[in-house]
Amino acid sequence: MPQIDPKRLAERLVLSPEVRAALADGRPVTALESNVITHGLAYPDNVDTALAVEAAVRAGGAAPATIAVENGHLLVGLDRNAIERFATEPAIPKVSTRDLPFALARGGKGATTVASSLAIAELAGIAVFASAGIGGVHRGAAQSWDVSADLIQFTRSKVAVVCAGAKTILDLGLTAEVLETQGVPLVTYGFDEVPAFYCRGSGVPSPQRLDDLATIAQAIDLHWSLGGSGGVLVAAPIPEADALDGEAIEAAIADAVASADAEGVGGAGLTKRLMRAVDAATDGRSSRANAAVLIHTAHLGGKLAAAYAALAAPHASTRGELV
Repeated sequence: MPQIDPKRLAERLVLSPEVRAALADGRPVTALESNVITHGLAYPDNVDTALAVEAAVRAGGAAPATIAVENGHLLVGLDRNAIERFATEPAIPKVSTRDLPFALARGGKGATTVASSLAIAELAGIAVFASAGIGGVHRGAAQSWDVSADLIQFTRSKVAVVCAGAKTILDLGLTAEVLETQGVPLVTYGFDEVPAFYCRGSGVPSPQRLDDLATIAQAIDLHWSLGGSGGVLVAAPIPEADALDGEAIEAAIADAVASADAEGVGGAGLTKRLMRAVDAATDGRSSRANAAVLIHTAHLGGKLAAAYAALAAPHASTRGELV
């Protein structure tokens, strides 16, 4: 069995001064993915949103750590110049966990997904990650076997994930079933259903509801203390003022799925078609809702990181080694 060389790994892991200082002092840090910068909004909206998301983490009481790959290094924490670089360079590839070793070996830039961000956050010793929406089981997965790597990574990385549920274009019921099968603890914050990204309700009942972040932080701490091998999923719905009409979106998705089936379109082609259908059904409001949910979950992620840091200080040494 190959042994991990901490020195070689440390050479690859580059913490920003803000993140390094926060981790060294035991202060809360919330990790963020960079995929939303490179594959989300157009420039300069992607920069403005990334900065607003980081500001939301700080308002919640934590230091933001946006994660990316560049020149053979794992960057944990981006400054304004780095965000601008990733926001303006075209064709930066998405890097999931399977892609990380090759992205590092080749050099160049890579935008981290939820899965790869979790793997890197754990290496850095960061306990909380925030994202707008996670990946999950795709519609038609019984034939395509299209299941996001996010769901598997939740079983591997000891990082709590704050999100607004799985993306609306996915099969939310099957996503919840896979999480249950894999033993991933799922709790909703102040809501009785598993939220549906930029729609509040999904119709999928929450297995656990808690109404305060301090209790959620305690549950996360207990999960790891009891030997839990992976993360905890904390789902909170988008605020009502920013939420989209779930029935209209579901109708648009159903029509898009039917037309795709008739034309034999699947995989990435189906995903793109569903996203276009949602954009059309909402007259473009889905982009604004996406930004709103990013900021909302980032703020909650900062608050949860602060609540967890208050509990974790006495036994912080049991988590990440590269702090």
